Amino acid sequence: MEEKEISQAVIGRLPRYFRYLGELKDQGVERISSQDLSGLMKVTASQIRQDFNNFGGFGQQGYGYNVEYLYNEIGKILGLDRQHNFIIVGAGNLGRALGNYLNFERRGFIFRGIFDCNPELVGMKVRDVSVMPMEEMERFVRENNIDIAVLTIPKTGAVPVAEKLVQNGIRAIWNFAHVDLNVPEGIQVENVHLSDSLMKLSYNIRRGQKPEEFEDGGT
Repeated sequence: MEEKEISQAVIGRLPRYFRYLGELKDQGVERISSQDLSGLMKVTASQIRQDFNNFGGFGQQGYGYNVEYLYNEIGKILGLDRQHNFIIVGAGNLGRALGNYLNFERRGFIFRGIFDCNPELVGMKVRDVSVMPMEEMERFVRENNIDIAVLTIPKTGAVPVAEKLVQNGIRAIWNFAHVDLNVPEGIQVENVHLSDSLMKLSYNIRRGQKPEEFEDGGT
């Protein structure tokens, strides 16, 4: 049976559902209506029901949603019921910060290795993982069942590194390099441009200014 095509907008909301449901579960909430979930998430109850209907619905008329069941089911949809091994390419400030973020493990993302071309960084510890030279990256990926690579390197090096990763079996790239990657079909890429997010904030600040503030602020 052919799998139903789910829109990226729906997929983009699933992590938020998962996060809010996890918080409700931790608070001991056993069930919740789409209306109450709507109030928490600022998504319409109709949209919530439509989103969940893509995966079978999950709710019962007059009962709402079982929080723990829904949390677990969305986790399975997101692939969080299995382990994903990942490496970080780039041991600068951002790479080290991501390596030290413990919440990844709680979601099944296991930090296995970190690589850098700077010999001064090789051997440095990020938690209990030592920074390795770039020359060891391809072998490490092949031998350690690595699913995901996180790129925190300058854009000039991102494209050739991504090509090597794909050639050695990487299935997904979380890309913080300031360049969009073109990879073969079937390889998943999530581009994260931090400055783009700041520029969106800047736009929204500017849009929310009063006319006199706009004039005083200059161009």
